[in-house]
Amino acid sequence: MRLHVLVLAAMVASCAAQETPKYPEYPSETPATLKPTETGFDYARREVMIPMRDGVKLHTVILVPKSSITTKKAPILMTRTPYSANILTANRASAHLGAALYGYDNAVDTIVGGGYIRVVQDIRGKYGSEGDYVMNRPVHGPLNPTPVDDSTDTYDTIDWLVKNIPECNGRVGTLGISYDGFEPLMAAYHPHPALKVTVPMNPMVDGWMGDDWFHNGAFRQQNLPYIYEQEGSRSNDYKWWSDAFDEYDFWMKAGSAGEMGRRHGAEQVGFWRNILAHPAYDEWWQQQAVDKLLAKEPLAVPMMVVHSLWDQEDIYGGIAVYKALSAQPANKGKLFLVMGPWHHGQEIEESSNMAAIRWGSATGTYFMRKVLLPFLDHYLKEDAPAMDVAPVTAFETGTNEWRKLKNWPAGCEGTCSIEKKDLYLGKGLAATWNTPANKTGEFEEYVSDPAKPVPFRARPNQPIGYTPPLTWVNWLVDDQREASGRPDVLSYVSQPLTAPLKISGQPLVKLLASTSGTDSDWVVKLIDVYPDEIADQPELGGYQLAVSMDIFRGRYRESFATAKPIEANKPLEYRWELPTANHVFLPGHRIMVQVQSSWFPLYDRNPQKFVPNIFWAKPEDYVKATQRIYAGSAVELPVVK
Repeated sequence: MRLHVLVLAAMVASCAAQETPKYPEYPSETPATLKPTETGFDYARREVMIPMRDGVKLHTVILVPKSSITTKKAPILMTRTPYSANILTANRASAHLGAALYGYDNAVDTIVGGGYIRVVQDIRGKYGSEGDYVMNRPVHGPLNPTPVDDSTDTYDTIDWLVKNIPECNGRVGTLGISYDGFEPLMAAYHPHPALKVTVPMNPMVDGWMGDDWFHNGAFRQQNLPYIYEQEGSRSNDYKWWSDAFDEYDFWMKAGSAGEMGRRHGAEQVGFWRNILAHPAYDEWWQQQAVDKLLAKEPLAVPMMVVHSLWDQEDIYGGIAVYKALSAQPANKGKLFLVMGPWHHGQEIEESSNMAAIRWGSATGTYFMRKVLLPFLDHYLKEDAPAMDVAPVTAFETGTNEWRKLKNWPAGCEGTCSIEKKDLYLGKGLAATWNTPANKTGEFEEYVSDPAKPVPFRARPNQPIGYTPPLTWVNWLVDDQREASGRPDVLSYVSQPLTAPLKISGQPLVKLLASTSGTDSDWVVKLIDVYPDEIADQPELGGYQLAVSMDIFRGRYRESFATAKPIEANKPLEYRWELPTANHVFLPGHRIMVQVQSSWFPLYDRNPQKFVPNIFWAKPEDYVKATQRIYAGSAVELPVVK
């Protein structure tokens, strides 16, 4: 045996001693590092790491028009983003600055034609920037004991930019959409002196009340993939997965949102753990609400809030900020509002339609050229002419006209008033102005079955996505006939209108309802029902266009901060505001109000039996419930007189 081992060892040593055969070399044709030239480019690109007060450095891309290199009088227009500064600025297929920009920088008339130095920065902890990432990092205070936040990072960045970009005129503006729209709001909190204007578009403001994560307590579970991917790594390397084509089936198989997160390992990311721990509107949410934060002090910097009337993601935040700031007389002349007929971020597109709904003009182009560019030029350029931008620029849907208003809700450009008028949900599914003699004497009812929740749009339900064939961006203008044909949806309809009826502001739901369960969700939709035939657009015959709609989780009827069981079979009033509308119901149209108790899979299912935390509801907790809507129920409309 020992001899065999020695022989084997000798053979191995002999093989190792043999030289590796040498082959002819063939040098690689790829350089170690390619250094692109900028011959013929009309801009210069610079990448820098800007130090913050705590030593962390943030990756920043600076695009300087060649014309500004000689004049040295260009303003800076900055965006801070969690979505990669390189991706937003790295289109090198053209030598022109306009073609280098991506995303909301499609607004080339403003950014390129305006001659601005464009700055895009990765926020702390994302992509090329150092530091730790926290979703919508709270400002320094009880939730954030560190000395840094998005406000201080913006301040430190601006301070570096005006001292280190020789071509700038010392004036900085900041703008962005969605999460990028949250950043201009943070910039306005204790701003740098060089910051002269902020433009938050469709901003994330209050994730519990009505933006990305909850709406009046109901969880937007289809946003869980965003949380997973956004916090899973610095560069969004980990991707959410699905095992069903129809999102309806996918979420039904998991049962609860908490179980879906568990199956995907989502509890590894901190923000999901926080959501699971804070299902109610407690101090953790309240202290992060940006509208409440900004309302504590007068505006130091002019601000233009841009709001989309059919914003499928952040329909709450822009109006909430405007309401909070417009209540302070000191902000008069500094606060501006723009409302357009757009989905989330559509204001920087041509935007002549949303799906089948046509506006008769390029509303996004109008905004960029006639509102945004003059506004930025006025505050950021040294020799800019006086601007003709109204305090409120609002598109009026129905008539499809732009209105210049002094405030919001103003209703009209001249002399008018707004009358709060109740549209009752009456007998025989009639929407009527007549006050019922006995508000609980009559009712309509339906059975809500969590095993068969009402789809929020026609099946198969798509995941959230922004490129065709996905149509997520347009779901708020879907034809609501899909829901009105279900037995678990009540559809109250008015008589055809004989005169135009305009509403401006937020409809108020006054739902008088009972449930046989001990918890319930309520969904209310205010709908414009088109005539049966439309001559110039036949496909809109009988179309049911939702003008304003939202959900309310019944356990928060008495307090958003504390969940309580609902007393079964007792008529109770539920009040909440629907999103802002600026709409004219035309003659021949009818007004519809739909009521239902699920909106799936966009929102998680209410088990309809009270449980301490719906995220962890068990299969046996989901029960059928008989829902009654009493004749005293109404939607209070802000009618313009």
